[in-house]
Formats: sequence, structure tokens, C-alpha cells
Amino acid sequence: MTTKRTIEVFSAGCPACDDTITMVKDIACPSCDVSVLDMNDPSVASRAKSLGVRSVPAVVIDGKLADCCAGRGPDEATLRAAGLGQLC
Repeated sequence: MTTKRTIEVFSAGCPACDDTITMVKDIACPSCDVSVLDMNDPSVASRAKSLGVRSVPAVVIDGKLADCCAGRGPDEATLRAAGLGQLC
């Protein structure tokens, strides 16, 4: 018997999310159980936050945020370094 791998795609329904969903489904194998989760659902958003999701689309494999999806999203220090909040 094969062990199932749980794949969760956190999506906001945007074109970039749709592309990621298609890619994940295309490369998933028969032992992959792919779920697409809507970030507009508060319980989904809460779960995403607990997993470290900071931007979408994001992919979680067996409960761990994929490296390609980690560390993304707005960061105050980086935005300030780029000039946000500074008078021109």
C-alpha cells in the first residue's frame, strides 16, 4: 500500500493562483492528494497563517510550507529600505 502525500494549495482565486493550481495538479502523482483552499474563508486563512503563509499562491506538502513559498510577502524593513514612508 502506498502512503498518500497531502498537498494543499492556498489560493485567492487570482490568475497566478490558477497557474499554480494547474502546475501542481499536472505534476502530482497518484499518491498525491491535492486540495485547493480558498483564502477568502477565515478558517483557511487562519490555517495558512499558522503554517507561515505570507502570500498566495502557496503550496504546503505534508503540513510543511514548500521552500519556494517561504519568506515571501510584504516585509516592513524591506519596504522602508525601498523608500516607503519617506518624504520625497
